[in-house]
Amino acid sequence: MQRYFVSAEQFSEHAVIITGEDARHISKVMRGKPGDKLIVSDGNSREALAAIESIDAGEVKAAIIEPLVMDHEARIKVTVAQSLPKGDKMETVIQRCTEIGAVSFVPFLSERTIVQYDAKKEGKRLERWRKIAKEAAEQSHRNRIPTVEQPLSWKGLLSSFGDYDLVCYCYEKENGKQLRDALQPFIANLAPDAGARVLVVVGPEGGFSEKETAQADEAGAVSVGLGKRILRAETAGMAALTCILYESGEMGGM
Repeated sequence: MQRYFVSAEQFSEHAVIITGEDARHISKVMRGKPGDKLIVSDGNSREALAAIESIDAGEVKAAIIEPLVMDHEARIKVTVAQSLPKGDKMETVIQRCTEIGAVSFVPFLSERTIVQYDAKKEGKRLERWRKIAKEAAEQSHRNRIPTVEQPLSWKGLLSSFGDYDLVCYCYEKENGKQLRDALQPFIANLAPDAGARVLVVVGPEGGFSEKETAQADEAGAVSVGLGKRILRAETAGMAALTCILYESGEMGGM
């Protein structure tokens, strides 16, 4: 069943109005008709099963059948900070990690970032990333759309570490502590209803410099490995996120 995110203002007590691209998707792509059912969510506190009442140009009206319980989000809130990779790989990171369960994304620039950052073009690219996050959240039946932040400098990212309960940066030269070594004691000390915030930091294609790893350590981050194999920049975040959610019981771990 198709799921659509709408603003809280589009909800009334007994109906919801869907507009814009979502309305066009219902009418043109899905060939929706009165009586068809769909799920609508404001991405915050309200989610409902609804049935289409009418389809007009650019607007779909649906009657609310029943409220739904919002329970598809992970207990541990994982943010993926990704040094801007080449090409459209950031889109892949956002799409796949949204499906897995990330709550937000922080693109950043580091010493070995290859991508030439263009602030003038960033608005359109950020808009596209956010659209990809929305579509992936709908496809995977998330209750909330992950946020995609404005790209940060390395210094800016370091200054945000204090906002998280655990910060891990993936380092291919890490010969000691693996991600699981950092996760197990952290998760063991969490209260059952704790909404802990974890930041996973992934470097660019060329990895982190020794200067950056020293700065990350000083800022309170933990250097972790992801096994014996070297992962691509766009793969590491997905692997780390999956490990965290597994170890916390979201995927049958613990």
